[in-house]
Amino acid sequence: MTILDNSHEEHSAPSPRTPQPATRGPRPPAPDSFLDRFFQITQRGSTLAREFRGGLVTFFTMAYIVILNPLILGGFSADNAPTDVAGGWLSAAQVGAVTGLTAGVMTILFGLVANLPFGLAAGLGINSFLAVSVIQEVTWAEAMGLVVINGFLIVLFGITGARTAIFRAVPKELKAAITVGIGLFIAFIGFVDSGFVKASAGGPPVQLGNGGSITSVPTLVFIIGLLAMGILVARKVQGGLLIGIVATTFLAAVVEAAMKIGPATETNPGGWHLNTPVLSGQLVSAPDLGLVGHFDLFGAFGRIGALAATMLVFTLVFTNFFDAMGTMTGLAKSAGVAHKDGTFPRLKSAFIVEGFGAVAGGATSGSSNTVYIDSAAGIGEGARTGLASVVTGVLFLGSMFLTPLTSVVPLEVAAAALVVVGAMMMAQIREIKFSKFSVALPAFLTIVTMPLSYSIANGIGVGFISWAVIGAASGKAKKVHPLMWVVSAGFLVYFARGPINLLLGA
Repeated sequence: MTILDNSHEEHSAPSPRTPQPATRGPRPPAPDSFLDRFFQITQRGSTLAREFRGGLVTFFTMAYIVILNPLILGGFSADNAPTDVAGGWLSAAQVGAVTGLTAGVMTILFGLVANLPFGLAAGLGINSFLAVSVIQEVTWAEAMGLVVINGFLIVLFGITGARTAIFRAVPKELKAAITVGIGLFIAFIGFVDSGFVKASAGGPPVQLGNGGSITSVPTLVFIIGLLAMGILVARKVQGGLLIGIVATTFLAAVVEAAMKIGPATETNPGGWHLNTPVLSGQLVSAPDLGLVGHFDLFGAFGRIGALAATMLVFTLVFTNFFDAMGTMTGLAKSAGVAHKDGTFPRLKSAFIVEGFGAVAGGATSGSSNTVYIDSAAGIGEGARTGLASVVTGVLFLGSMFLTPLTSVVPLEVAAAALVVVGAMMMAQIREIKFSKFSVALPAFLTIVTMPLSYSIANGIGVGFISWAVIGAASGKAKKVHPLMWVVSAGFLVYFARGPINLLLGA
């Protein structure tokens, strides 16, 4: 298996779908400028203005993590925080500070090393897994130690080329299906976060709004923002998504000032989700970084035993590994930097840096940091290089001091941007040959499993297994790469980890 090396990647020809420089608007930087040479801005058909706008948009669509991560991992006291097996808990203020710090440092590093417009932050799947399951068996410090081990394993897979080899073994139709599935997934996230789609009490699994009707003002703001952003993007207005986010946030602030809606609670289900669009209290505060280095690398192995701790690490690695692989596949295609086989420039470097994001997230107790699909919003705004990531990272570092400003953008506004970007990513479906059922069924299962199971990794796993089994059973076993079988076997263990954990516990 030939492993992609960075010297070859540096000089790879751009994808034929790479957007061309705009004929109007800001002129691109001079080809001999330092920024242009370092980030290959002109070569990728971008401009300084597009990169800065894209970086801003990515930050605004990701900024919710600075507010949401502390709500998942921490609290203001042990009474409202997830407590570990020993009764320990994490301070919400400290979690918020390290969330911004780690996201900022890792996103900047990713931009400089991988030169891709992808933002990194604490992964929502893993932080929830830690808060709900892992700390029932180990302490917070020991749980974060497992996250660090998971990160070092992913880095090792990246350095040895194993991750790149697996990536290359995935058929291009399945890579396209992963991109489409992620598009549907983030659109579904947007619908749920905005209250446009909700769980029903005894009918179908989900429904439109409340009882089939839109009854809340924040959801109405989401719809207005969705249409406004859609119109701006359809008319190819430069900065359309950013303009839409700012304008809809302003509208939300005006609505809140006039109607005093307040946050969503059990007694106020029609309130704003996560962020209320108002400025209150201090605008600037010094971050508390007391959680940095607060982890126990091998404590979990002594507390629950080597086998049980290994299964937890296995779950973390699989979730991290394939969520990031699928996300980067989709983002690279959306940015127009992917080659025909689905690979993209500096692939190996991207995998290695993303692995260090998991290490850094565990070391700061903010949970594993990974590439965010929300970066697609910045890509939709025109970002094509790592300069956009640097902009996003700098803003994340600033968010440590400006949490009140970060929380002004309500989740309903960010959700509208996600739905628009999800629609953009659907374009990749044209690369799937649905006339061949041996291709159609695995692609279809990949696409629908992601939103329906609320997991990118689940969709990839179902796609891998069905591709290998159906391909072999239909007489095309030789066309199924051996690594597809290896990974499929791993996914079978991943999907059966519940019963396996029970057996280990017995």
